[in-house]
Amino acid sequence: MNDILNFRKMITPVIIQGLFLLGCLMVIIYGIMMMANGQFLMGLFSVPIGIIVVRVYCELMILLFRIHGTLEEIRDNTAR
Repeated sequence: MNDILNFRKMITPVIIQGLFLLGCLMVIIYGIMMMANGQFLMGLFSVPIGIIVVRVYCELMILLFRIHGTLEEIRDNTAR
């Protein structure tokens, strides 16, 4: 708990995973709504493409935290 309060441990990667699931759910609902409104092919194609876009966006956000973790490891190894 002390690590979280001192910002040594990041909680945002866990939040980003939740946002990914929420984004996928929204994309699926949007695709179903498009199919119901008469744009069947557009709705059908928007679901996999939308999920890929959400995934790439979330991976880019996670990448920032991975870079941060790697830089901390480098700092710890060179400080010896």
